[in-house]
Amino acid sequence: MEREYPLEKVRNFGIIAHIDAGKTTVSERILYYTGSQHNIGEVHEGETTTDWMEQERERGITITAAAITCFWNPTYMGEDTSRKHRFNIIDTPGHIDFTVEVKRSLRVLDGAVVVFDGVAGVEPQSETNWRYADEGNVPRICLINKLDRMGASFENSYKSILERLTPHAVRMQIPIGLEENFKGVIDLLEMKAYGFEGKLGEKIIPMEIPEEFKEEAKKYRNELVEKIVEQDEVTLNEYLEGKEVALPRLKELLRRAVITNKIFPVYAASALKNKGVQLVLDAVVDLLPSPLDIAAVKGTNPNNNAEELRGPSDKEPFAALAFKLQADPFVGQLTFFRVYSGTLEAGSYVYNPRTRNRERIGRILRMHANEREEIKKVYAGEIAAAVGLKDTITSDTLCDEAEPIMLERIVFPEPVISMRIEPKTKADQEKMGMALNRLAQEDPTFRITTDSETLETIIWGMGELHLEIIVDRMKREFSVETNVGKPQVAYRETIIGNSEVEGKYIRQTGGRGQYGHVVIKVKPIDKTIAKEDLPRNVKRSESFEFINSLKGGAIPQEFVPACEKGFKEGLERGVVAGFRLVDVSVELFDGSYHDVDSSEMAFKIAASMAVQDAAKKAKPVLLEPMMKVEVIVPEKFMGDVTGNLNSKRGMIEGFEDRGMSKAIKAVVPLSEMFGYTTELRSMTEGRGNLNMEFLRYDVVPPNVAEKIVASRK
Repeated sequence: MEREYPLEKVRNFGIIAHIDAGKTTVSERILYYTGSQHNIGEVHEGETTTDWMEQERERGITITAAAITCFWNPTYMGEDTSRKHRFNIIDTPGHIDFTVEVKRSLRVLDGAVVVFDGVAGVEPQSETNWRYADEGNVPRICLINKLDRMGASFENSYKSILERLTPHAVRMQIPIGLEENFKGVIDLLEMKAYGFEGKLGEKIIPMEIPEEFKEEAKKYRNELVEKIVEQDEVTLNEYLEGKEVALPRLKELLRRAVITNKIFPVYAASALKNKGVQLVLDAVVDLLPSPLDIAAVKGTNPNNNAEELRGPSDKEPFAALAFKLQADPFVGQLTFFRVYSGTLEAGSYVYNPRTRNRERIGRILRMHANEREEIKKVYAGEIAAAVGLKDTITSDTLCDEAEPIMLERIVFPEPVISMRIEPKTKADQEKMGMALNRLAQEDPTFRITTDSETLETIIWGMGELHLEIIVDRMKREFSVETNVGKPQVAYRETIIGNSEVEGKYIRQTGGRGQYGHVVIKVKPIDKTIAKEDLPRNVKRSESFEFINSLKGGAIPQEFVPACEKGFKEGLERGVVAGFRLVDVSVELFDGSYHDVDSSEMAFKIAASMAVQDAAKKAKPVLLEPMMKVEVIVPEKFMGDVTGNLNSKRGMIEGFEDRGMSKAIKAVVPLSEMFGYTTELRSMTEGRGNLNMEFLRYDVVPPNVAEKIVASRK
């Protein structure tokens, strides 16, 4: 069985956007126009393909990223199927609580279509998603959607992209009319206009550019051509000499600039009214990269830590990244993976360098949202799901045992909210543990801990909605009934001073005793030093730095890992109110040992005691999560809403026009925002909207810290 589509005809891309920008509606149109389904499912009717979970259909939001495979023949090719391309698409959620889905999807995709609401333009989650795409160097096409809506403005939305996301965006199209008069689009590069007819907009009608748009189109085409020719010195000189640059040359330069993130083309559409989507699919073929256009993926050899590369070729050794786990009621656990090099057959074995074990791939599935098609073999550059992997978790590398490689792991944000949970009955007790573990395997931003004093189970997540969906899924998918407590803020602690202490653990019993002795310095982490610039004796994880400055064998080398473990455990329980200590640098510079009585356990306990003692002397403070908040309200409610945000210790950062409404931007502590949506509705006659996402941790003011400490006691 050979590959059906050569690599240059494969496009792996995601659809990303802020909540309610019309991402899923765009996905449904893509499925219809590519022939993958024969009717269009609408979000408001709960009939969509990519939103297949019950919770998604009830709420009209996307919760989990859905993978779809479909095939597209560019519209300008007519009946010629030789140009047919294979699309592997991931439709991602827009809600901030499920941001993990966007982050992990962008890691394995080669490109993205970023959808914007034609009324609101760039919204907070658009900025977060854009930042994630920047981190992964993912080439993007922008689509300004919903141009049929009242208050829609292509120009204002385009300006918001230039101002808030990138100065390198450029119009590829302009709309013909807006709101109820939105009739089609003008392609600026080819200077052609297109209308869309037929029951579902499937007929694309080329037409003359309407007279009233000719001047505008000419002006914007010049801007576009200038932006393209700037990418190449020879072409730029020709252009400045007044020579006409041929269309194929412009297209070639534009493709190169999009793939290298130097240009972000902007398109216009109304997915709900079936106008403009097919031309965006043509742009995906023409401008977004195939796996061959992407640089070879970097990894390290787990045996010797040497850097290695894997290119997008079927002939290279097999290497893939597991980016998502999903419980499937019919086949058990699915592991989604992206193949970077080599091929994989069903029934064969893969090697996991993290566990250093081999695992057998039972079956390989190609996913169409929640429907599946079994395939025998998967090739480089493809995305598929495997059945039968027991010990593989999100971010694991799967590779050839003879040529092992460990690809870079995906780093996920820390949860900011927690909630106590208990089973309703004895029968639910066992099932709850299993359900929670399965859900935690699927979602790296969902954590489970046990309170060491009360032995209660605590679940952690990215927001109220995130935890609400988890509890709902436990009930529906695992038949577990639970009682839950009120959501709590995930406070942290840190130090703002330095201290030096020694920790001794000496126990003398009848037989062999215990002896551990460490001398340490603690200080806040210096974040100006990048991780890669740290000296060799310094190890830094996300929130803890360990410096080994021991000289002359004060402590034998074999006890140092036990000390490091002790420091980590000591930082788990803070000294102000018992919250985890973060951003602490611990330097181990002296100590002593006993030839007979010293053990790893003794040094671990000594280290844990020392770090707790040191933290108490280094000016410990409480930290709280601060949220970036945007409230969109009609102008008459602005005073009330602003005053209310100020009363919540909020810092107002500015105001913006949003169609007929105003957007208030602020930074507010998460602890003040519980139940705010209900409060906002009653303040604004139900017309206010809230967008909120985690921004950073800040020091809690002393008067508030006192209350938190008192409540913990």
